[in-house]
Amino acid sequence: MNRFAIGALALVAGSIALLGGSVPAPGSQSDPDARAWNQPVKPFHIIGNIYYVGAKEISSFLIVTPRGDVVLNAGYVQTAPQIEANIRSLGFHVADVKILLNSHAHLDHAGGLAELKRVTGARFYASAADAPLLESGGRGDYAFGDKYTFPPIKPDRLLHDGDTVSLGGTTLTARLTPGHTKGCTTWTMNVQADGKQYPVVFACSTSVLQGVRLVNNPLYPGIARDYERAFRVLRSLPCGVFLSDHGWMFHLDAKRQALASGAKPNPFIDPAGYRAYIEKSEAAFLKDLHQQEKEEAGQKPDHPSR
Repeated sequence: MNRFAIGALALVAGSIALLGGSVPAPGSQSDPDARAWNQPVKPFHIIGNIYYVGAKEISSFLIVTPRGDVVLNAGYVQTAPQIEANIRSLGFHVADVKILLNSHAHLDHAGGLAELKRVTGARFYASAADAPLLESGGRGDYAFGDKYTFPPIKPDRLLHDGDTVSLGGTTLTARLTPGHTKGCTTWTMNVQADGKQYPVVFACSTSVLQGVRLVNNPLYPGIARDYERAFRVLRSLPCGVFLSDHGWMFHLDAKRQALASGAKPNPFIDPAGYRAYIEKSEAAFLKDLHQQEKEEAGQKPDHPSR
């Protein structure tokens, strides 16, 4: 089968057994939201050599090259078997995955990495700033502490801002966009489609987690500066194809349905959506920062609790 053709194999049926219980195991999904995010969806071709192999709201991308493949993000522990099945259903081979990449070291994006590394034998590359969190399995997170753990994984190569990862003629560039985690990494590459070249941005999450202090945070003293840096970097990136960590961030479901209906141009070519995402996310960050700065200064909050 041509490695760049969409396979005709049927998607593996059935649902994945999810772990649960009153005391969650590492990587488990004990809450309804997590289980809803991890619902299986049929994998599909996005554009160029990029395929979607993730779950409903937990993104995972397969980047296919003549010399082997790259997987970006591995979802929860329970998402890993879905990703493996999705790769096979598209007509590709799990054994051809040579490189694993991660956007950031949270349970819902790093939970399945250890399993995917085990079954593929791939090398794992991640940002140096997130490496301690990955190696500890999520323990010691500045926002979560030891609450959301996952199987630990040690990167085979540590990456810094601007470092590149190349395989089979495809080059991905790591751009550090910290804040959500200290090593949150936005990945960029180019694709060819319909005789044109498009810059692709896999944007790392930029939300401020509930309860996180942006001012005088002893666990992350430079957090506000890092968020500001992240938005500067994101605004500087050329973007034709907008992809990200969670489906809702780039309107995955609506675009997937439009693509399946034959929409032209490809709905994932969405530079306006990328800019809108940055503006909305930055506005939310600045609102939180302003509110916390007022509180620290002893001023009355804009929206006092009732």
